[in-house]
Amino acid sequence: MTAPPKKAFPLRLDPALYAAIERSAAGDLRSVNAQVEYLLREALGRRGVKVAVSDQPKRGRPPTKPEDE
Repeated sequence: MTAPPKKAFPLRLDPALYAAIERSAAGDLRSVNAQVEYLLREALGRRGVKVAVSDQPKRGRPPTKPEDE
């Protein structure tokens, strides 16, 4: 089962705000996109808005089958 694709949309940010997010993302070892998503979820959580986390596709190699099968 594959996860639904993420919603893409253009976002205009002040360059100073983008630079701050970029520094924060580097410190947390995340991409800027992942950091923006993290910060939005954190802010919504503080406001009491629950956001379900979608199932993420599994990454890496599939498990190998045992020799018996």
